[in-house]
Formats: sequence, structure tokens, C-alpha cells
Amino acid sequence: MPSPCHHVVPRCFAWIALVIGVTAMAVPRVHAQMPSPAEVEEAKKIPLPTDPATVMAVVGQGRVLLGELKPRVDAQLSRMLSQASGEVPEDELHYVKLRMTRSLLVQTIQSRMLREAFLLEQVGTAAADKRREAEATMAAKARQMFYETELPGLMKKAKVDSKAELDDLLRKEGSSLAFRQREFMDQMLGSLYIRSKVNKDPSVSLSEIVRYYQEHQSEYEHKARARWEQLTVMFSNHPTRDAAMNAITEMGREALYGGNMQAVAKAKSEEPFASSGGLHDWTNQGSLVSTTLDQQIFSLPTGKMSEIIEDTDAYHIIRVLEREDAGVTPVGELQDDISDILRQQKIRADQENVMVEVRQRVPVWSFYPDDFPEAKPLIQVSARPAMQR
Repeated sequence: MPSPCHHVVPRCFAWIALVIGVTAMAVPRVHAQMPSPAEVEEAKKIPLPTDPATVMAVVGQGRVLLGELKPRVDAQLSRMLSQASGEVPEDELHYVKLRMTRSLLVQTIQSRMLREAFLLEQVGTAAADKRREAEATMAAKARQMFYETELPGLMKKAKVDSKAELDDLLRKEGSSLAFRQREFMDQMLGSLYIRSKVNKDPSVSLSEIVRYYQEHQSEYEHKARARWEQLTVMFSNHPTRDAAMNAITEMGREALYGGNMQAVAKAKSEEPFASSGGLHDWTNQGSLVSTTLDQQIFSLPTGKMSEIIEDTDAYHIIRVLEREDAGVTPVGELQDDISDILRQQKIRADQENVMVEVRQRVPVWSFYPDDFPEAKPLIQVSARPAMQR
């Protein structure tokens, strides 16, 4: 059955590009796959505001406006449409814009929550003027860091010589220099908050390593494997089997008496690994297409050239350099790897606990509350949000 993209390759390519972009935004409940007709139809029932002044979320004491999301959505959509052949149906466009907007909103809410949590940590529930003072102080520090550390890299990457040129370029991409500065501040404050809460180098005990190894021992089982080298003559490269036999015999003779099988392979062998001297690194038993070769590799004595081996496609001469029996890698060889795994698990668990704490401390109202844990629905009343409690 032909792919649904069979006759519209450019448009499907654009969809794939979109999916990659949306997935990078880490959106809950939005899956990286082509939309079904039912999904497109269902999306028609979900409203998508168009006024940039629309409040899409309230995060603590701050708001997220559609105008912060729309330029980036429009820019990405424009790039996607430039790759499409013909017009994209309006229903599909709505689905894409909705998906992208919700995705970006989730990302923005999470960033703002961490910012709010940091400010709460600094000033608590102090008066508004105290909060504004703290925000102004942090904004000044963030602005200085942005211009010292972030801006030079942005200008270099964009290949521009001035801030004005960079701002023009960013606006074409749905952003701006001011927006990138604000984004940098949010990320900086969020990073400071997480770093203050998460142990970046948690200790891992030997007993934890052993317990993990015992619970995951099947993952460290390995099949018999071997390192080997070969000479090959493909039947398809020679007029007759006799001609192929003469060629492999001559190669075998050179390798046997010259003592350098890899040099012969580089000069004359007819297999994909010939350029590397016919050398095959660790190969698991049962992984080769040629069962004949597989059987020989795991039965021949190591270090000895084989007789001429015939399979369905070629003649071969092989030599097994090293072989290991099937077994389980000892815990001693895995200690550092397992320690790293457990350390990362502890860091992720701490980060998840921090986000649970943040969600408890920072209330969120969202236009799409189902997309974010514990968010309350946001009802639009003119330009001001009314929050359901």
C-alpha cells in the first residue's frame, strides 16, 4: 500500500520538519506523528485566538500573551509552507498552528514558573514594590550577562556586525533581540533556582551499584562475539566460478606466504571492509547474513587461516583474531557506567521533585489547562483574565 505522502512529498517533508520542531518543545499530550483525519477534525473544535493581546496564561503574578508566541509560530509556519507543494487545507493549517501554539505555551509556562519560584525564594510574599526592586536588580544582572556572554555568540552565528542587523534577522524568525534577552533572563533565573535545589553530584554507594546490576543483569548479557578478518571474491565480479576460485586461491597463497592478510585484503579483496584490510571488529554470533560464515567464525580455532569457504555469493578465507564466549559482563567492569546512570537518575528525580514543589508554590491559569499539570482554566474577559478558582 503506498504511503499517504506518496503524491505530496514536499508537504509531508514539511510536516516532518514541523514534528521535529514541536517535539523539541517537549509538549505533553502532543505526539510526534502525522495527524489523522480524526485529529484534524477534533482540532477544529478547539479555539485558537488571533489577537496578540490575548492572555494565554497567568503564571504567578505574570502573564503570557499570545503576542509572545504568535510571531514564532507564524515564522515557523511560513517556513513549513514554503516547502509545501500547492495549498495546504485550512483545517490542516489550523491543526498545525494550534499544535505549535500549545507546544510553545507549555514551554513558556514552565520557564516562567521557574522564574516566579526564584523570585518567591528571594522576596517571598513581600510587597509589590519589593518584588519590582528584586526584578529590576536581576534584570540588570541578566542584561549584563546577556551582552557579555550570549550576544557575541548570537552575532557570530548570524554573521552580522551590529545589534540592529541581528534584531532585524531575529524578527524575520519571529523573535527579537529584546525577546531573546527576556528569554535569557527567564532561563538564567530558572537555572539559578534549580541549581540551588538540585544536588549536581549526588553520591552513589557500592550497594546501590550492586543492586542496580542485579536488577538489570539481563541487560549486561552478551552473545558470543569475535574479531576477525577476511578475503573475499564475489561471484558476480568474475565470468565463472573457476575464475573466482583462481582469484581467491591466489589471494590465500599471498596471505599465507606473505604473512600479511590485511595488506592482501586492501589490494585485492572484494568486500565492503577491504579498504580497512578486511578487518571486522567485534561481531555477535548470529548477526551475519551469511550463516555459513557465522558458523565458521564461531567454530574455527583463533589465529589460523581457514580453508576456502563458499556461501551463496562468494568465496571467502577468514582468520579469527579473538573470540569471547557468551556470558554476563562482570559488575566490576560496569561500576563506573552504573554509577553514572544512578547519578543521573538521582539528579532527574531531584529535578522532578523541584518541579512538583514549583507547581505547588506557583499557581498557573492557562487557556489550554489540559496541557499543563495542575493548571486551572483561564477565561478571557476583554483584555483581562478572569481566573476560575
